Amino acid sequence: MRRFPNLTDILPRAAIRLARMLCAALMLAVGVATLALALPTDSEKLVIVTSTGPVEFTVELALTPADRSTGLMNRETMASNHGMLFRFEETRQVLMWMKNTPLPLDMLFLDEQGAVVGIAADTTPFSEAIIPSPGPVKYVLELNAGAAGKAGISVGDMVRHRVIGN
Repeated sequence: MRRFPNLTDILPRAAIRLARMLCAALMLAVGVATLALALPTDSEKLVIVTSTGPVEFTVELALTPADRSTGLMNRETMASNHGMLFRFEETRQVLMWMKNTPLPLDMLFLDEQGAVVGIAADTTPFSEAIIPSPGPVKYVLELNAGAAGKAGISVGDMVRHRVIGN
């Protein structure tokens, strides 16, 4: 019976270790790239149609209960044209808070069609005070404090994004 040579008989041990490390690195890179594509927090374009014209932001998405419970907590900084769009399973009264959130935020409350129905401007960092929506909403858009006023966003403006479906 003929014996085939074992790989360790042919290649030096250092080459085998290097090949194993390269395979592991490749598997890790593919896994991270796949995970990054699947994360709902990848930035996406969002447009708010105001009375003075459209305003664009990039937003991260909080679509699951886990994403919504974390939100922008523990973020020290956020780009001026950036925010987070929260989507809830059903249209309902929404209660927000600023626990563990060091950034002051503007919270825009949106109905099912994406119309702004309320704005909580310049919320207090780290506060556990409840910030209620003014009525039933399906979405909440969080922006840096002052962004809504600076962009001229007001109640009745329309928010456009693929998640809202408009």
